Amino acid sequence: MSYVDEVLERVKTKNASEPEFLQAVDEVLESLRPVIEANEEKYRKEALLERLTEPDRQFKFRVPWVDDKGQVQVNTGYRVQFNNSIGPYKGGLRLHPSVNIGIIKFLGFEQIFKNSLTGLPIGGGKGGSDFDPKGKSDREVMAFCQSFMTELCKYIGADVDVPAGDIGTGAREIGYMFGQYKRIRGMYEGVLTGKGLSYGGSLARTEATGYGLLYMTEELLKCHGTDIAGKTIAVSGAGNVAIYAIQKAQQLGGKPVTCSDSTGWIYDPEGIDVALLKEVKEVKRARLTEYAAARPSAQYHEGRGVWSVKCDVALPCATQNELDIEDAKQLVANGCMAVCEGANMPTTEEATKYLQDNKVLFVPGKAANAGGVATSALEMSQNSERLSWTFEEVDAKLKGIMVNIYHNIDDAAKRYGQEGNYVAGANIAGFEKVADAMLAQGVC
Repeated sequence: MSYVDEVLERVKTKNASEPEFLQAVDEVLESLRPVIEANEEKYRKEALLERLTEPDRQFKFRVPWVDDKGQVQVNTGYRVQFNNSIGPYKGGLRLHPSVNIGIIKFLGFEQIFKNSLTGLPIGGGKGGSDFDPKGKSDREVMAFCQSFMTELCKYIGADVDVPAGDIGTGAREIGYMFGQYKRIRGMYEGVLTGKGLSYGGSLARTEATGYGLLYMTEELLKCHGTDIAGKTIAVSGAGNVAIYAIQKAQQLGGKPVTCSDSTGWIYDPEGIDVALLKEVKEVKRARLTEYAAARPSAQYHEGRGVWSVKCDVALPCATQNELDIEDAKQLVANGCMAVCEGANMPTTEEATKYLQDNKVLFVPGKAANAGGVATSALEMSQNSERLSWTFEEVDAKLKGIMVNIYHNIDDAAKRYGQEGNYVAGANIAGFEKVADAMLAQGVC
């Protein structure tokens, strides 16, 4: 049995109740086969893959807090510190009812390679809780965040583990967590990213994941002889990533015509009105029905259906496994030429293979949405230097990072005879740097 198969079998036996984590490990290791086979004896002796697929440590803790009615509520908090061979653990905190240890492990494992691809010195980690901030008052969110950080603060630090935002964790939540960390530890340090501009945040961080996704898409299309200008773009999601992906797509001359939330989706043939979308989602925190009510050209549909719209480019920006095989078939039938992932693993393995087999350009999230964590690392640099860079400086660095990622994953795929397979290219390029660092540091 090959080394890859041995490790996959061991991981599946050990983590049988964690489907998202198993999916991520399977996808990565399968695409790394040519690299592993070329170095099999060395990697097996050093148990490199066993060490790579087993987190350095995992924390699970109780988070009690008091709601506005005086009732004590209890949630579960998690932090998985996966791999710090190239820098401090770095990865967001997800607040969503679906959060469990398997999802956090999948996200942390993906983060290792994503962070490596940025070229910046950051390792992989992830955390969060099954707390749902939707419908909660500011005071309730603060009570939860303070309780969550009271436990989490024991395990993090500016040179140890630097969490950030993710689904459900925006500027409000980061602010409450940062205040509690400072209060307990008595230290003012860059322990969280995604902070407000008045206390160490970075300009362009809010826009970074969405903007970075479009810089990647722009470079991908350019290197395949076409341009994003004039392209019809389907986008899923209506959160931070989707909003700023839509905004940047319009700035680059593209025409985004869809977005979605947990209850339904919008098709706006005239192009999404970004100002209205921001008002509905960022100011009012309302449903997309309000967008449709205020915009005569928009059509609102319940449930799923974003990928049924005819488009040139698809940008899944919502959540894991949202684009399935039937969606992939619709995209191919409608002539879609490129799919770039704005969310983490939003495309199922089956759908990914179908898209690739049908010559759709496909860039996975660990490469396409790395702009967010890259800008978080730039925020860490500014904190360390006690400096603030201009929006233009950060945006220029972000664009340079995303363009470099595209060429690195393209080159890695070509080196192993898989030209155009950007899933393999991303995994290989991310893995090589981490593997070299792990081997150089001995058994640890």
